[in-house]
Amino acid sequence: MNRRENLKLLFTGTLASGFLLTNCAPEDNKLEYTPRIEGGTVGGRTEEEKLIDQKLLSETFLNEDERKKLDVLVDIIIPADSDSPSATEAGVVDFIEFMMKDYPAYQTPMRGGLMWLDHHSEDNYGKVFMALSKSEKMEIIDQIAWPDKAKQDMEGGVKFFNMLRNLAATGYFTTEAGFKNLGYIGNTPNIWDGVPAEVMKKHGFELPEKYLDTYLKPEERGELAQWDEEANIIRSNS
Repeated sequence: MNRRENLKLLFTGTLASGFLLTNCAPEDNKLEYTPRIEGGTVGGRTEEEKLIDQKLLSETFLNEDERKKLDVLVDIIIPADSDSPSATEAGVVDFIEFMMKDYPAYQTPMRGGLMWLDHHSEDNYGKVFMALSKSEKMEIIDQIAWPDKAKQDMEGGVKFFNMLRNLAATGYFTTEAGFKNLGYIGNTPNIWDGVPAEVMKKHGFELPEKYLDTYLKPEERGELAQWDEEANIIRSNS
């Protein structure tokens, strides 16, 4: 099972649930609220929710260096494949940025974890994380990505990567690209012709031939059924 399949299981199962905000936009720099999806339910967001979103979207938590690290990390977690885009292409880092402000308890663990990566890199390779080669980066990730195999002194890195993996999976698999990757289609209109004949036969049932043209009439799918006083369906052509 590859990494993407593992993340599908993580997302469809139970997902695990910094410092002061920096570079906050001026108070007069207001953002207009625009629904993410056109044609959605009218009034899908309350006025209070819109104001909260506007406030969060007007602030910035992650600095440029942190975003660059996250670009690398989330694409390690969910790389592109032949069918789906990578995490960065799906906007996962933007989702993480929003979550840092929507749920401030993430801030210190996130910023601290990104700092830990640099400290660990400098201690073991003599340079910060982003200056490492691809293979060196993966050596560090392999040390913190598998909790059951990780050394005790890597506990901080393990906790950070667990949090990041959960956020990346949540962000990715709640996008259109993520839905397609999961094969999720939601509620869609379809046609149901009753229990398939082979299933009925397996359980010892059979729809009498004389009723087929009464119960299974594709041309009348959009019509409401009518019933007589004895609860028998009334044929439309009777």
